[in-house]
Formats: sequence, C-alpha cells, structure tokens
Amino acid sequence: MRTTLFAVCLLWSCWAFAEQTCDTSVHPLSAPSERFADNGDGTVTDTESRLMWMRCSLGQNWSGGTCTGAPGQYSWEEAGAAAEALNQSGSQFFNDWRVPKLPELASIAERECQNPRINLTIFPNTPPARFWTTTLRPGGEFDAYAYALDFGSQGVQHESKALSFNVRLVRTGQ
Repeated sequence: MRTTLFAVCLLWSCWAFAEQTCDTSVHPLSAPSERFADNGDGTVTDTESRLMWMRCSLGQNWSGGTCTGAPGQYSWEEAGAAAEALNQSGSQFFNDWRVPKLPELASIAERECQNPRINLTIFPNTPPARFWTTTLRPGGEFDAYAYALDFGSQGVQHESKALSFNVRLVRTGQ
C-alpha cells in the first residue's frame, strides 16, 4: 500500500512541477511575445488578429505581473454565464468579454512548446489543461457537445457540455 501511494505521489509531483519546454530548432514560435501588445491591465492585444485576451484564466487574478490563484472549472453553460457576470460587473474595463471560438483559441496555442502549449510569458501560469470554446460539434445528435482545446497533449476534443474545464476570455479589439 505504501509503495503504491509513494508511486502515485511521485508521479503527481513530477507532473505538477514539470517545466515547459519549447523546441524552436525547426520552426520559430507560432505565438511569439512580439505579436502581443501588453495593455498594462492584465490584458494583451494580438496585433495580428486584433483580439484582446485576458492574460489569466477565469478564476485567476492579475497581480504583480503574473496570474495568481487557481483557475476555475466551469461547465460550458457556466463559462458563458461567468463571462456575462463579469461583463455586468464592469470590473474588467469592457462589457463584451466572451468565451472564444475554436479558431480564436487555437491562434494563441504555441505549437512549438509543451506543458503547456501556450506562451507563458504572455499567459503566465496557464495549466496544461482543456479550455472551453463556443464552437459546437456539428450534427443534431451532438447538441450536448462543444469543442475544447487542451493546452496539454490532447489537442482539440469534442466534450460533453456538462464537463468542467478552464476558460480564457477574449473580446474583439478596436
């Protein structure tokens, strides 16, 4: 029993403290820091897409130049409701934050990095985990499914809307 518990704890701690690695020997970064303009308020603007992103996952706080706290976990419907509640509160300078579409969220995925597959300079403390999108799985038999993008190793997955994942909010820039 102790050996099994030790092995589980060892595996968990290795995963929890694994460092991000990026391999730019073949291709340059797909989402380099230079592509993002820091708005100085916990948001960045992608100069290519003109999308404004929250630097922190929903549930985290921007403090001291980084994201603090643990990201929240939301069902697909809760993610949309959380964005709406944030908009109504007025606490994030704008009232049009939303859950991104799959191509929007994929645009900030860093294909040359692992654990997580995102630029941690721009989006610090992002977990290598799934994040909701508003993109629905096509077909009537899939009404209960939407796409999530995993910044870990799983890539894009269609998931039951009842499951709970992370959320990063976006808005269309000026």
